[in-house]
Amino acid sequence: MIKRFVKMTFKSECVEEFKVIFNSSKKYIAAMEGCSHVELLQDITNPTIFFTYSIWENSSYLEAYRKSELFKNVWSKTKVLFADKPEAWSVK
Repeated sequence: MIKRFVKMTFKSECVEEFKVIFNSSKKYIAAMEGCSHVELLQDITNPTIFFTYSIWENSSYLEAYRKSELFKNVWSKTKVLFADKPEAWSVK
Protein backbone atom coordinates (compact mmCIF):
# COMPACT_ATOMS: atom_id res chain seq x y z
CA MET A 1 0.00 0.00 0.00
CA ILE A 2 1.31 3.45 -0.97
CA LYS A 3 0.19 6.60 0.82
CA ARG A 4 0.70 9.74 -1.24
CA PHE A 5 0.89 13.27 0.16
CA VAL A 6 1.12 16.32 -2.08
CA LYS A 7 1.66 19.76 -0.56
CA MET A 8 0.44 22.67 -2.67
CA THR A 9 0.56 26.38 -1.97
CA PHE A 10 -1.86 28.54 -3.91
CA LYS A 11 -2.18 32.21 -4.68
CA SER A 12 -4.71 33.50 -2.15
CA GLU A 13 -7.08 34.60 -4.88
CA CYS A 14 -7.03 31.06 -6.34
CA VAL A 15 -7.95 29.05 -3.24
CA GLU A 16 -11.67 28.83 -3.98
CA GLU A 17 -11.03 27.93 -7.62
CA PHE A 18 -8.77 25.08 -6.52
CA LYS A 19 -11.42 23.77 -4.11
CA VAL A 20 -13.91 23.65 -6.98
CA ILE A 21 -11.43 21.77 -9.18
CA PHE A 22 -10.65 19.27 -6.43
CA ASN A 23 -14.26 18.70 -5.40
CA SER A 24 -15.35 18.11 -8.99
CA SER A 25 -12.44 15.68 -9.60
CA LYS A 26 -12.35 13.77 -6.31
CA LYS A 27 -14.91 11.10 -7.23
CA TYR A 28 -13.10 10.36 -10.50
CA ILE A 29 -9.73 10.07 -8.77
CA ALA A 30 -11.24 7.80 -6.12
CA ALA A 31 -12.71 5.64 -8.88
CA MET A 32 -9.29 5.04 -10.47
CA GLU A 33 -8.22 1.42 -10.31
CA GLY A 34 -6.07 0.82 -7.23
CA CYS A 35 -7.17 3.97 -5.37
CA SER A 36 -8.87 3.30 -2.04
CA HIS A 37 -8.90 6.81 -0.58
CA VAL A 38 -8.47 10.46 -1.57
CA GLU A 39 -9.02 13.58 0.50
CA LEU A 40 -8.07 17.23 0.71
CA LEU A 41 -6.62 18.82 3.85
CA GLN A 42 -6.11 22.54 4.44
CA ASP A 43 -3.45 23.99 6.72
CA ILE A 44 -4.88 25.51 9.90
CA THR A 45 -2.57 28.53 10.08
CA ASN A 46 -2.09 29.25 6.37
CA PRO A 47 -5.28 28.78 4.32
CA THR A 48 -3.35 28.87 1.03
CA ILE A 49 -1.60 25.57 1.82
CA PHE A 50 -3.33 22.31 1.00
CA PHE A 51 -2.39 18.66 1.09
CA THR A 52 -3.91 15.88 -0.92
CA TYR A 53 -3.78 12.51 0.76
CA SER A 54 -4.43 9.39 -1.27
CA ILE A 55 -3.97 5.67 -0.74
CA TRP A 56 -3.02 3.39 -3.62
CA GLU A 57 -2.82 -0.41 -3.71
CA ASN A 58 0.71 -0.17 -5.10
CA SER A 59 3.04 2.17 -6.97
CA SER A 60 1.94 0.82 -10.36
CA TYR A 61 -1.60 2.09 -9.81
CA LEU A 62 -0.31 5.47 -8.65
CA GLU A 63 1.91 5.72 -11.72
CA ALA A 64 -0.98 4.74 -14.00
CA TYR A 65 -3.04 7.56 -12.48
CA ARG A 66 -0.18 10.02 -12.95
CA LYS A 67 -0.05 9.07 -16.66
CA SER A 68 -3.83 9.22 -17.12
CA GLU A 69 -5.83 11.82 -19.02
CA LEU A 70 -7.68 12.56 -15.77
CA PHE A 71 -4.44 13.56 -14.03
CA LYS A 72 -3.27 15.62 -17.00
CA ASN A 73 -6.58 17.47 -17.10
CA VAL A 74 -6.74 18.16 -13.35
CA TRP A 75 -3.05 19.07 -13.10
CA SER A 76 -3.19 21.49 -16.05
CA LYS A 77 -6.00 23.42 -14.33
CA THR A 78 -4.33 23.26 -10.91
CA LYS A 79 -0.70 24.13 -11.62
CA VAL A 80 -1.51 27.61 -12.95
CA LEU A 81 -2.94 28.48 -9.51
CA PHE A 82 0.26 27.73 -7.55
CA ALA A 83 2.14 30.35 -5.57
CA ASP A 84 5.02 27.93 -4.91
CA LYS A 85 6.39 24.67 -6.26
CA PRO A 86 4.38 21.63 -5.08
CA GLU A 87 6.04 18.86 -3.09
CA ALA A 88 5.08 15.19 -3.05
CA TRP A 89 5.88 12.19 -0.89
CA SER A 90 4.99 8.53 -1.28
CA VAL A 91 5.21 6.64 2.01
CA LYS A 92 4.45 3.18 3.41
